[in-house]
Amino acid sequence: MPTKPGAVVLASGGMDSCVTTAIAAQSFRLYMLHVNYGQRTEKRELQAFHDIADHYHARRRLVIDIDHLKRIGGSSLTDASMKLEEGAPDPTRIPSTYVPFRNANLLSIAVSWAEVLEAEAIFVGAVEEDSSGYPDCRQAFFEAFQKVIETGTRYERPLRIHTPLLHMRKKDIVEKGMTLDAPLHLTWSCYQREDVACGVCESCRLRLRGFEEAGFRDPLPYLPSQPLSNG
Repeated sequence: MPTKPGAVVLASGGMDSCVTTAIAAQSFRLYMLHVNYGQRTEKRELQAFHDIADHYHARRRLVIDIDHLKRIGGSSLTDASMKLEEGAPDPTRIPSTYVPFRNANLLSIAVSWAEVLEAEAIFVGAVEEDSSGYPDCRQAFFEAFQKVIETGTRYERPLRIHTPLLHMRKKDIVEKGMTLDAPLHLTWSCYQREDVACGVCESCRLRLRGFEEAGFRDPLPYLPSQPLSNG
């Protein structure tokens, strides 16, 4: 059988990147990339990343530590003095959890590694329609970055950005994960706790709502006070 082409998968350890990994694994050899940038749940996300990479027998994995996004600040994910927002995201404004231009930073690292690996794809678990309104999760952003890749790399072979979840709702992502038998029990989505998920931050709310609407039980442990049904 012909060897599968290689793909760099940007994996945070969350549900979206886990389902994206499951999709990529169908057609590509997996080179999994995780970036620590000073986020509040950095250690727990890293653990989830390794657990998912183990599950999919990633060909290689790379963990990059950067601190400039935390030093720059401007996000409640990296600045502990800022209050994390709770409840469902307000679609009329960009939330405080937006890390300025984060995806451009992460994609730049992924492109560099992909060039060295001679990979043909970069997979990103970005979600536009049912996410928090981050500007660097929009289709237009990824289309523009694709042009950057084609302009600013050797581009000796096609290197395409894949965003398979971009126009899905969380309900659809849960259903896709179940269909692909993705290890959602290994993921971590909470923005503010590393032991038991809080259930009230915007990430937990979106995740819980997705499981509830899909009719499945979320396998993660939540604080007893979490606001949506977990069964």
